[in-house]
Amino acid sequence: MDGTAGATAEVTVVVVDGDPVFRMGMTALLGAVDGLAVVAEAATADEAVAAVERLRPRVVVTDLCPDREGGSGIDAVQRLLRPRPQPAVLVVTVAADDDSVLASLRSGARGYLLKGAGPAEVARAVWAVANGETLLGPAVGRLVAARLAGPHPGRPGPVLRGLTPREHEVLDLVARGLGNEAIARRLTVSPKTVRNHVSAVLTKLHTASRAEAIVRAREAGLGGGR
Repeated sequence: MDGTAGATAEVTVVVVDGDPVFRMGMTALLGAVDGLAVVAEAATADEAVAAVERLRPRVVVTDLCPDREGGSGIDAVQRLLRPRPQPAVLVVTVAADDDSVLASLRSGARGYLLKGAGPAEVARAVWAVANGETLLGPAVGRLVAARLAGPHPGRPGPVLRGLTPREHEVLDLVARGLGNEAIARRLTVSPKTVRNHVSAVLTKLHTASRAEAIVRAREAGLGGGR
């Protein structure tokens, strides 16, 4: 199976799942993708955090595994993001409720797929989150869009006050799932300029991650969330 076109740097991955059969299957699937390398497997959140601290992978593909101290799968996502540099977290789980999706994104996950996603979809998601994009599976995207449909269609809410017109435009494109390179091409500016705009948006919205900014933007009616 081929990876994303033009992707040349090896992407290291840690796979986390309490089901050994699913974990081995995911490891085999990703190991067959050119440019991806599974460097560790983990059955629990605690094992996953230890592996991330030791190996510094670019991506963690994880179920919402609770930790031994009784923390939830959402707490585990937050723990996985503490080491620096942060990995990109892609959640692959059976939890199809919108609360789990939104909580995962607000905790810093960059992607969310349901178990049962096809091999090509999983591979695309790993490449996407590794490259700084946010990706939701089709079923998850429909569920989130329905949840985030605001009461005032077409009218940006108070959450967007204080953004410049350009920052507003950049946030809309971010909420549509575009990465910095794609936004730069769309707006005919440099990727560095886009990064600066995104940083300003995160600061003004008081959000800790790109994924959280997307949730806030869609709540305000941007990115197709109207």
